[in-house]
Amino acid sequence: HGPCYCDQACARTLDCCHDYARACPVSPCVVSQWSVWSGCAEPCKTTYRVRRRHVIQEPRNGGEACPPLEERAGCVEYWTQQGTECNQSLIPALITTGGFGKARKKRAAADGSERAGYCVEFQLVAITPGCLHSHHSYTHWMQYLREGHTVCVECQHPALDSRSLHCYGDGSGSKKNQLLHWQAVGNAQCKGSWKRIRQLDTCSCPSVHSFLFI
Repeated sequence: HGPCYCDQACARTLDCCHDYARACPVSPCVVSQWSVWSGCAEPCKTTYRVRRRHVIQEPRNGGEACPPLEERAGCVEYWTQQGTECNQSLIPALITTGGFGKARKKRAAADGSERAGYCVEFQLVAITPGCLHSHHSYTHWMQYLREGHTVCVECQHPALDSRSLHCYGDGSGSKKNQLLHWQAVGNAQCKGSWKRIRQLDTCSCPSVHSFLFI
């Protein structure tokens, strides 16, 4: 008798249409929980990993639409599917100021473990703002990092691996102009990328832009 309505207010005014319960209420999309993250799409490359969820109930009558059903995140795996270690160029270099080098060499000489090291020149490509916000005395050196500058990083004992005779993150085996990554020790917010220029078997790093592999 008379007009009927298909809105949420009709339940209070008692003028809902006879099929209101079936046809009218707004139902939002309902999705499942996220799945666990997958492994990296490819080993030994900077790629991505994926997690997914599925639709449990589609939206009805103008209900809220479904959110994205897939998410991707950056991912690097350092081991192949056969369990062998990937090329070292993928591993971020841990660096600190070259000022610690003399003390390290004295300790190495004292226990007879000093080996001939080498240096690698890099061009700094990107630096995070966190390098400028290092207030501890042992992190002041990070404030002098500048994009575009060439830096010299020394590989010496004990960072020099006895098997590979390389320091992790030195970029050995990387392609020309490949972006490599570094992380400053003592401040997790100070990191960036650089390009390997060349390796120097005889180190002569300038004091201003001299660093150590850790």
